[in-house]
Amino acid sequence: MRPEARKRKCISELVVGTGLALVCAACSNGNATSGAPPAPEVGYVVVVGQSYTPVVRLPGRVAAYETSEVRPQIGGIVLHRSFREGSTVHAGQVLYEIDPAQARASLANAEAAATSAQARYERYQRLIAIHAISQQDFDDAHAAADQANAALQTARISLTYTRVTAPISGIIGASSVTPGALATPAQPTPFAVIQQIDRVYVDMSRSITDLSAMRGHATRPASRASVHIVLPDGSPYPTPGNLEFSDVTVNASTGTVTLRALFANPDHLLLPGMFVQAQVLESGQPDVILAPQQAITRDAHGDATALLLNAQGVVEARTLQTGDTAGDKWVVLAGLQNGDRLIVEGGQRVHPGDHARGVSVQLPNDAGNNANSIRGREN
Repeated sequence: MRPEARKRKCISELVVGTGLALVCAACSNGNATSGAPPAPEVGYVVVVGQSYTPVVRLPGRVAAYETSEVRPQIGGIVLHRSFREGSTVHAGQVLYEIDPAQARASLANAEAAATSAQARYERYQRLIAIHAISQQDFDDAHAAADQANAALQTARISLTYTRVTAPISGIIGASSVTPGALATPAQPTPFAVIQQIDRVYVDMSRSITDLSAMRGHATRPASRASVHIVLPDGSPYPTPGNLEFSDVTVNASTGTVTLRALFANPDHLLLPGMFVQAQVLESGQPDVILAPQQAITRDAHGDATALLLNAQGVVEARTLQTGDTAGDKWVVLAGLQNGDRLIVEGGQRVHPGDHARGVSVQLPNDAGNNANSIRGREN
């Protein structure tokens, strides 16, 4: 082969070898850059126990602090009504006047009988001293005088009953009678009803099971538990009340007991018979784990599950036991511990066993979440 041809052949082989080397290098670099994708990013919160005051929501009904039905104690025609319906009356204030003619006649008759019986008794006192009458006659005269005096006292009391007065102070309702109506003693329909509502009760019903649990975990007397109420229009009542009374009898048909709370009611916003939503603050618990609801899901069996990021950056699945809701969080009874990193964002991008890059996040409602919270279920 001629020298020029041999030279051209060597140059061609060199160019081809260099090209192949570049291609292999490019392929090698491409394989290095097209390997496993970077670990997905997830947001987590560190689980920390916090103080928690559970609040149970109960339907309640307002009842007057004192109630008195005004009824006549003697018969007669009603002559006058001396109050304005719906106004405030005071104990001892005259509300109605019943015709006193019959009561006065009865009093006059009783006075005459008492005078006669007393005179006879005094005369017999002188006669018994000289043994002019028997001891039996003297005792009979003494007893007759006492009976006459008692009848006189009854007649005087009956005369006072012609003026029907208010037994208690409070707001008086509608009158069921007008002047000219006939009053009868202890009639079934009251003339009017007076209610003291400067303070009111709110009566609630709670299952005996929940009540027993509350007493078992109580750290303060249940009788002083604080109670808040929400009015029918959804606005909160400004002044909290105190739980004053728990009935000792269980309703056999419903399995509930009655709780009674006392509220100050100076502006008369709470009216007897009104239905309200009561929120009873139970005893506080010092170390409770509250998990954001967005981090909790349910599996096919209805069990609560959550994803966590362990110290090695691996996603783990955890089955939880949850209790009531506290605002936008679940009360976790089991399955989480202090320091666990609970995934709250990006959980749909990972599966158990995956590696992930964790980023700590601050939820908007984290601050103040350990304040009083409302239970999810209603009793």
